Amino acid sequence: MAERENRRDRRDREENPEFADRLVAINRVSKTVKGGKRFGFAALVVVGDQRGRVGFGKGKAKEVPEAIRKATEQAKRSLVRVPLRDGRTLHHDIEGRHGAGKVVMRTAVAGTGIIAGGPMRAVFEMLGVQDVVAKSIGSQNPYNMIRATLDGLKKEASPRQTAQRRGKKVADILPRTEAEPAEA
Repeated sequence: MAERENRRDRRDREENPEFADRLVAINRVSKTVKGGKRFGFAALVVVGDQRGRVGFGKGKAKEVPEAIRKATEQAKRSLVRVPLRDGRTLHHDIEGRHGAGKVVMRTAVAGTGIIAGGPMRAVFEMLGVQDVVAKSIGSQNPYNMIRATLDGLKKEASPRQTAQRRGKKVADILPRTEAEPAEA
């Protein structure tokens, strides 16, 4: 009896995953054959838990739903963790590159929202970022834009990670505010 309940719980977890997904692009491709044209579809999907993990995947199939399913599965396998400040924005300004695509991402104060275009917006929404200013420079290809965005996000380091790497305290890493008296 208990085994059956555990199986049911596992099935519910698989059907209601903690990940949200966003379809970024669908591309219809055709192959000319002797009898005419054969159509296929390529899908680009971004998946995230909206709490600091995000990934993307691409899938190709003869039907759109199958291409989306394949892309979603690939995206779940390629998740990366990104440290967020206060769970809402980036710790520091970053730049990402992939091929001819270049993106610039800047931290923003609370209430700014997501100021980013197309594929970058999907990445930030699935990541759980609420305030960010981003600009795509160069390639407008959604594949390259997403890869460049993730390249930049992988470079981000929290003050805790930086302090640990340098063997210092977090207070030594963070800049002093004017309210704090300087040590003499």
